[in-house]
Amino acid sequence: MRYMMLLRLDPAKAPAGGPSEELMTEMGALLEEMTKAGVLLDTAGLQPAGEGGVIRQAGGKQTVLDGPFTEAKEVIGGYAMFQTKSAEEATQWASRFLAIHGDEWEITAEVRQVEEPA
Repeated sequence: MRYMMLLRLDPAKAPAGGPSEELMTEMGALLEEMTKAGVLLDTAGLQPAGEGGVIRQAGGKQTVLDGPFTEAKEVIGGYAMFQTKSAEEATQWASRFLAIHGDEWEITAEVRQVEEPA
């Protein structure tokens, strides 16, 4: 089963310098472990929301907005795609990913199963 982990954070509460060198090293080790275990299919951080765009559709009409946007209280900062045997296993990997962030980060992982084609 495939699971998507969306990482949500409040940019105003993130460490000013971004991830520390220590965090990046620990994250690299965990991602390597996940890859060797055959669990990690893909992962990446995302550029700031203000550098993106939004396409909204309402009443059949689309509106395209380019950043920067009004400061969002919470943004999706990154993602990972897992291949696991269960939701519990995907949640365990997501929990380990959050744990290496320590006390400096206020971060949430949303883990959802991916709908497979019929």
